[in-house]
Amino acid sequence: MQANDVRVLKSAALPTLVVGAIAVAVSLLTAGGKGALGAAIGVLLVAVFFSVSVVAVSYAAKVSPQVMAMVAMGSYLVKVVVIMVMLATFGDTTAWNSKAFAWSVVVCTIVWTGFEVRAFMKSKILYVDPEATVPGKSD
Repeated sequence: MQANDVRVLKSAALPTLVVGAIAVAVSLLTAGGKGALGAAIGVLLVAVFFSVSVVAVSYAAKVSPQVMAMVAMGSYLVKVVVIMVMLATFGDTTAWNSKAFAWSVVVCTIVWTGFEVRAFMKSKILYVDPEATVPGKSD
């Protein structure tokens, strides 16, 4: 992974884990142990999915910009579908509080996405390759 990608991962993961800990505490107070378990599973789901996505895109960036774009879009699609399936599948579970689970997934997703965008905006990444050559032009 490149240094910028590690910075983006840290910048998004740390605030998400802090908000996740707050979600677990609030769920414990409002819905008891099952609420805390549901919130913890939701936080874990978001942290794992988004971390895997950042790592996959980082490694794909080493191949080419086109592969990176395909991996980014593909990982986003997979995340959305799997999270929707998880929410639908475990919506009626009695093992944990499904509302605490769903709310922690939603809140942590918003926090992760917001801080990831913020990290990318603050990073100084070139969007033009300064060493690229233009076909047909000679120096």
